[in-house]
Amino acid sequence: MRFPSLLLLSLSLLAAEPQYSPLKQITPANVAKLAKAWEFDTNDAFQGSEMQCRPVFSKGILYVTSPKGRLLALDAASGQQRWAFDPNPANQRATKFRNRGVTLYESGTTTRIFYSIRQHLYAIDGATGKPVPSFGAGGKIDLREGLGRPAATLSVSNTSPGAIYKDLLILGSIVSEDLPAAPGFIRAYDVHTGALRWTFHTIPQPGEPGAETWPAGAHEWTGGANNWSGMTLDAARGTVFVPTGSASFDFYGANRVGDNLYANCLLALDASSGKLKWHFQFVKHDVWDRDLPTAPVLVTVKRNGRKVEAVAQATKSGFVFVFDRDSGKPLFDLKEVEVEASAIPGEKLATKQVLPLKPPPFARQQVTEEILTTRTPEAHQAALARFRKLKTGPQFTPPSTEGTFVFPGFDGGAEWGGQAFDPKTGLFYVNANEMAWILRIVPRVNSSADAKALYDRNCASCHRPDLAGTPPEFPSLIGIATKLPTDDIRRIIREGAGRMPAFSKLTAIELRALTNYIATGANEAIASTDRSLNPQLPYTTDGYNKFLDSEGYPAIQPPWGTLSAIDLNKGTIAWQVPLGEHPKLNQPNTGSENYGGPIVTASGLVFIAATNFDQKIRAFDKRNGKLLWQSALPASGNATPEVYEWQGRQYLVIACGGGKSGAPSGSKYVAFALPQQ
Repeated sequence: MRFPSLLLLSLSLLAAEPQYSPLKQITPANVAKLAKAWEFDTNDAFQGSEMQCRPVFSKGILYVTSPKGRLLALDAASGQQRWAFDPNPANQRATKFRNRGVTLYESGTTTRIFYSIRQHLYAIDGATGKPVPSFGAGGKIDLREGLGRPAATLSVSNTSPGAIYKDLLILGSIVSEDLPAAPGFIRAYDVHTGALRWTFHTIPQPGEPGAETWPAGAHEWTGGANNWSGMTLDAARGTVFVPTGSASFDFYGANRVGDNLYANCLLALDASSGKLKWHFQFVKHDVWDRDLPTAPVLVTVKRNGRKVEAVAQATKSGFVFVFDRDSGKPLFDLKEVEVEASAIPGEKLATKQVLPLKPPPFARQQVTEEILTTRTPEAHQAALARFRKLKTGPQFTPPSTEGTFVFPGFDGGAEWGGQAFDPKTGLFYVNANEMAWILRIVPRVNSSADAKALYDRNCASCHRPDLAGTPPEFPSLIGIATKLPTDDIRRIIREGAGRMPAFSKLTAIELRALTNYIATGANEAIASTDRSLNPQLPYTTDGYNKFLDSEGYPAIQPPWGTLSAIDLNKGTIAWQVPLGEHPKLNQPNTGSENYGGPIVTASGLVFIAATNFDQKIRAFDKRNGKLLWQSALPASGNATPEVYEWQGRQYLVIACGGGKSGAPSGSKYVAFALPQQ
């Protein structure tokens, strides 16, 4: 729910909201009558673009973003545009942005919308769509500043909304997952001026608790441990619950021996001061990219006949952990898991990890021969041959040089769309990917004698040696010169972008040669240099590889995506259904990869789009998972929908951005409602 006061109303996407709507106009009995009420096209789609924004509604206006990062205000009843703000009006090229929502602050007659594009956090006047002059420098601040390192050397942005507490905007960040990387400190800014009010060091400074879990001096060079997935505010307690990701580099940690607090943690912070109330670390010394992928959910559960206010955190590994909000004590018992030692030279894993005994996992946990694809005999035999060359095991099986299955994959399990909670029933709704990925450790190239070697050393682990990338997470660079001019390619390499680090240490000669290689394929010789961008990392990975068959379908049996209802009172799974289909297979109930979350209503419905391939939005009966309604969308709705009521009519709205897994891109928002009488 949202937390209004006499003077302040904070509407923060994925912060202080369990994706629950009290509205009852649309019910299981009439949901089949839903029809399109309006459609708005931002006209910003381009090949490979996405649109992941969950709209924020207030006083008859929806605040949304476009694939190119524009902020728009739409009339909630008609979808007509009120105003638009372009953070970079001179750049109309196909530059990809990811934005999952904005943060809205209202006090008296003041309305401000906060959102981030590249390294800048903007404060926009809700009435005019203009930057607020008194905030930072002309309406924006640079998120690279205030981290204790030269700003020009860092890549820092933000894709998820923050949380508003009184006159503070509490914000996380997205940083590089390879070194060099910025530290993922949690920061609070004054909503009026943009002044930095407090900082929580997710990589502890010398003398701070947790510093002993890192090598001496690590705070000066390591990065990550950032909150990229959103946070949740308990305004009554003055507590903000902040999930964090892994330390950089994600997959090899010989240079960061130790448990690495406060990476892979749920932090309970005092929202006024940033002081730590309690923490729980889900993965010690993470080398599996097991970031906490979603904001936690405030829940109330029954224990021994009494109600307990708790916080539930879903994970990539397919588990839900439930904690008492005040003490941080888990409400379900945990079990210790013995961890096999790593065979990678220098790597030292934690010997034990923990998983909850309840609820049971909502996604399968290990790739075995029994679950390999049977789509065709040829596909099965090919999958079996590959399977027998790879390493498989339970959660926390070490990365390897032959390749180790990570299942659920790097994207989860649970992912950034968030989960819904029904306070009436205690049911927790979570959609999941059931995709197997392969983690293979390879030596990092140590020479930069030519442009290709420079690329292989610093770019190939994400964009692959052939420049093909692993879309949508890491885009293909093939033909990039037809989309971006050379100056833009050079700037992105130098300054970084999102998960991509800033390669500011490249010499002018190296930068020019690398840019030319990416743009044209020309392999220019570079004068010998002993300087290294990653002197401590002898190993990297061969990319983000899904376990697919020769036709691009998952090489395991369905379901490949699910929607589950978990009873948090009992610690059981109430129901689970496949989510999505692959239309080309002409096979029902396969499930598919899905990104975006559900919303549950008091009237008895669970609404969700999310699926990559079938371009549908669906309504399920929240009691049993029965499909009650579905509608085609102009592009896949890889976002979380919003439900709102305006002028006596209830609406369901979804961003239709597509662009994942090779699906067509779109740029429309579509709203549904019951026919007017």
